[in-house]
Amino acid sequence: MRGRVAGWFTGWRLWRLPSHVRMYVLLVNVVAVGTTLATAWLAPVHRIDLVRFGVLAVCAALAIEATRHIERQREYSRAPTVAYVDTKAVWSIAAVVALPAILASAMVVLTYAVAWWRVWPHERPVLPHRWIFSCATVLCGTQAAVAVLALGMHEYPGVLAGGFGPGLLDLVVFVLAAGLRWAINTALVMVAIALSSPPRSFADLFSGFGDQLLEAGAIGLGLVTAALLLLANPLLLAGVVIALVALHRGLLLTQFQRDARTDVTTGLATKRWWRTVAERYLERARANQDSVGVLLLDLDHFKAINDTYGHPTGDLVLREIALSLRDEVREQDVCGRWGGEEFAIALPDIPSAEHLGHIADRIRRRVPQVVVALPDQDSVISDLTVSIGCALYPAEHLASVDDVLVAADAALYRAKQAGRNRVELASA
Repeated sequence: MRGRVAGWFTGWRLWRLPSHVRMYVLLVNVVAVGTTLATAWLAPVHRIDLVRFGVLAVCAALAIEATRHIERQREYSRAPTVAYVDTKAVWSIAAVVALPAILASAMVVLTYAVAWWRVWPHERPVLPHRWIFSCATVLCGTQAAVAVLALGMHEYPGVLAGGFGPGLLDLVVFVLAAGLRWAINTALVMVAIALSSPPRSFADLFSGFGDQLLEAGAIGLGLVTAALLLLANPLLLAGVVIALVALHRGLLLTQFQRDARTDVTTGLATKRWWRTVAERYLERARANQDSVGVLLLDLDHFKAINDTYGHPTGDLVLREIALSLRDEVREQDVCGRWGGEEFAIALPDIPSAEHLGHIADRIRRRVPQVVVALPDQDSVISDLTVSIGCALYPAEHLASVDDVLVAADAALYRAKQAGRNRVELASA
């Protein structure tokens, strides 16, 4: 039995992470334990506090159970480079306001333990360190919030004070505490993401960051939950559970729509979404007598990379190429993964075929600058090249997106036949 437990523990992916990432994760865990112990004495625990903790625990467990299938799908499909939107914050925020610090910390641990148990029952031997780290970041933020509330609120733990002036002051203190909790948690997670897979820029690290506004709603709902727990009939908390389920379903729908438009490997548009945007550009060009350029790109000799280093490394190469493409085009240009190692770019408002060719050649010269570090190795992949076919709409015999794509594909074929690492324009 002891050997089985030891094997389960030593089998964690944590021990296979780079040393600097592993040390950071362990340090955050230690800080979380230390700060939790440091704030435990700020308020005594009474019997009524235990009853309220039990009510919150039951509601949290019911909410997690009711949304576990949605959470599992969110976990599978979420982007790994953006901090996770955690709606469990409703219960831990309510506990921070309404319960002594030690019980607020216990609520964080309880919600993460229940969520881990119910959301990922088949992944427990592999990923517990990630859940523990996530719990630790929330605990660090929670202790900071506890300290602010204990120092600033008229009554801690408790709801906002009566009267406009005292109540407004308590509300400001709560907002500061909740903001600090969120900021610490998010910053710790962002650092872990940056250390694990360094982004090319801050823009990459914070892509999709607007989703974090949803957590502000969870924080506000947590304050309402605390008020219901302390001042009203706890049975009204059933309404909070229902609201959370509805929030999850709306959040999942939004995420599925985004995922349907985004290629999971490269972060570029999917083939279907690229076509949709390109068709809109052509319709606008017809109405406004403008022009649209289309580039088809094929990474040269990509099969040799997959055969030599494996498909995971090939995916890293594709992601780096995708980032380079986005750096070389405008915000209104849409880059998509066309399939395999092929990419497509639609560029509205291109004045001439010559201008389109200059853009394509700039991209062609940028690709060899891409350097991909091989994981767990001291070598890199470099000197990559790309062949590009270009087509400009409107032109004779080009009436649809398919016509433009056929013309660009024919130009791409000529570029590859001529020796690769070339740009070719579609024939007039």
